[in-house]
Amino acid sequence: MKIPELPFTTIDWEAVAPTRHAGESGFALWRSLNIGDIRVRVVEYSPGYVADHWCDRGHIIYVLEGELISELKDGRSSVLTKGMGYQVSDFGDAAHRSSTKTGAKLFIVD
Repeated sequence: MKIPELPFTTIDWEAVAPTRHAGESGFALWRSLNIGDIRVRVVEYSPGYVADHWCDRGHIIYVLEGELISELKDGRSSVLTKGMGYQVSDFGDAAHRSSTKTGAKLFIVD
């Protein structure tokens, strides 16, 4: 990852208007900042959220609140709670998708 030229910038995530993204069930609210090819987000998943697709994009994810289930297409899965995270490169492993029973709030760089 190469961060393009950028002055020191602060962000009030609560002031960033969320966009709503429907899942297979539930929904996600994204508060996004795009810096060149890098996307930085605070994402909130509703209780019962299941992503509507398998993803091959690389991510760095940190769980701020709640519980996240990260399922890989090859059958593996991990449960992540507050303070945990994961990272994977573009096409770095089996495709993955997120879900949560109780809801979750994440900080994501991709």
